[in-house]
Amino acid sequence: MSTSALARYMLGVDIGTTSTKSVVFTLDGKVVAQHAEEYPVLCTEPGMAEQDPEQIVAAALASIAGAVKAAKAAPQEIALLSFSAAMHSVIALDAENRLLSNSITWGDIRASVWAERIKHEHDGNAIYRRTGTPVHPMSPLCKLMWMRHEKPDVFHRAARFVGIKEYLLYQLFGQWVVDHSIASATGMFNLRELAWDQGALALLGVRPDQLPTPVPTTHRLPALSPEMAQRLGLSVDTPFIIGANDGVLSNLGVNAIEIGHVAVTIGTSGAMRTVIDEPRTDPQGRLFCYALTEKHWVVGGPVNNGGNIFRWVRDELATAEAAAAREEGVDPYEALTRIAEKVRPGAEGLLFHPFMAGERAPLWNADLRGSFFGLALHHGKHHMIRAALEGVIFNLYSILPALEELVGPTKRMMATGGFARSALWRQMMADIFNREVVVPESVESSCLGAAVLGAWALGLVPSLSVISGMVGSTNHHAPEAEAVAVYGRLQPIFAAIPAKLEAEYHAIAAFQREAGRSHP
Repeated sequence: MSTSALARYMLGVDIGTTSTKSVVFTLDGKVVAQHAEEYPVLCTEPGMAEQDPEQIVAAALASIAGAVKAAKAAPQEIALLSFSAAMHSVIALDAENRLLSNSITWGDIRASVWAERIKHEHDGNAIYRRTGTPVHPMSPLCKLMWMRHEKPDVFHRAARFVGIKEYLLYQLFGQWVVDHSIASATGMFNLRELAWDQGALALLGVRPDQLPTPVPTTHRLPALSPEMAQRLGLSVDTPFIIGANDGVLSNLGVNAIEIGHVAVTIGTSGAMRTVIDEPRTDPQGRLFCYALTEKHWVVGGPVNNGGNIFRWVRDELATAEAAAAREEGVDPYEALTRIAEKVRPGAEGLLFHPFMAGERAPLWNADLRGSFFGLALHHGKHHMIRAALEGVIFNLYSILPALEELVGPTKRMMATGGFARSALWRQMMADIFNREVVVPESVESSCLGAAVLGAWALGLVPSLSVISGMVGSTNHHAPEAEAVAVYGRLQPIFAAIPAKLEAEYHAIAAFQREAGRSHP
């Protein structure tokens, strides 16, 4: 890596849903220091999930400055800064760039009705095939359709629509630009043309000049002002690279960029992704396709329900067990895991569908709801805890057939996220997927991915494959034959139920929405 003698570090910044984290790495990928700043999600009505953009900007700036300070790095020692960010947010601004709305996050599902209308009345599959983003309430396409019809005062006053990353970049650099990766997750960006999709924009009544200018993920941003550079502890000469979205950078950050290597992440939500060399979409609309670079495209599926299910089990199903663990000074999650470990794989025929927050891939149905199936008198709470954990992995597995239909066989699973700290969940994944599961050493995958992408953009590394020398591994899990056989019998049952209950899911979700409106 050729760079100046003073430049020792690279900085990856991930603007996430619950916090912004900044990580300082050495030039060979070792973590030197990190700093995170949290912020809340606002949920004051059914389906709402918004955030204050100014709060996120302040958190991001504090995170960067905090990481640089923690690293004890001089301004000239930072070789570059590159950004990662969560996808699918929408912010409306007036002609003076003043906020007309909060940041409406990916978790906001108030556009559910409009997503269904786009699917069935406006040839939603054709829009998906051009843009790579499944038609779902998470996508800015559907959010803007909802805003146009249900918040017309905001929509028609808006001179500009942006996401949270673009809003931050404007505060730093005074430019409205969006990287191809974030743009490819809006449902409004044509993957082949690398430009805003004319058909999608016509449907919404949005002009291209109301959206940021798309640029490659390797785009170098302008210099900081001296005041902002001093505030962040950086030099005005520090190169800033726009970077990409958090999902594709996580694949890069765990070295899952070879054909057949799949990254599986479970944090609050989850995702399964693999890399291909050109944009490709699924005829049935089950998978996303997002840009990393013009030669690296990430296909896969996200799920809404991951670690949030374990939290629900702790807070609602196993409150007594969690309280007892706290009194003993034990992590409640660890205590619940021990309970689940005592139950045989398959939870003696109890299945849990973890659709507590609707679901995205592969069904893309915001009206799905959670349930236990097969509950019998011999089942106890310990079976329910085990079934809930297995249900998260069964649900992720349901993405695999669609992924392999599109890109071919998968060979190796790279497991990341909070769940990867649990040996039980890692082994469940190996057994349900019947594949080797490897846990990378680096847990800050999106930040590392951003930093390496930035180094490549600046010509400091010859290719993205240098990541292989930066990512070690901490755990390997091989499938166990007996458990594989049990899960092989249960998976088809798990997968068949949502299709059989589609009408009932819609009916109960409609009932819940009406009940929520009548009892605020």
